[in-house]
Amino acid sequence: MKATSRSADGVEIIKLEGKITIGSGDVQLRETINKLVEEGKKDILINMKDVTTIDSSGIGELVGCYTSVTNKGGKLKLLHLPPKISDVLTVTQLITVFDVYEDEAEAVASFKS
Repeated sequence: MKATSRSADGVEIIKLEGKITIGSGDVQLRETINKLVEEGKKDILINMKDVTTIDSSGIGELVGCYTSVTNKGGKLKLLHLPPKISDVLTVTQLITVFDVYEDEAEAVASFKS
């Protein structure tokens, strides 16, 4: 998995590409989020448009990252969920935990409200 980060209007946008699976992507996702939180970044938007696969470990890591950010007083939201990942989050009812957006500008603006 590849993760790149950029800022937009005070929000850190992380673009993920590839697989979030046990042994590779899950650890990288955790390290990326933890680094941002340690730097004091509280508003994090994860763009998942180019994520091809996610397994139970990856889902667990997403929930863990959400909890870590929330416990530090921040917000973690998701952008551009691929249909397969949306289906997994729906089946596990985790879709109700995350704020999910299809429009980046709308997602960034939502952190201010």
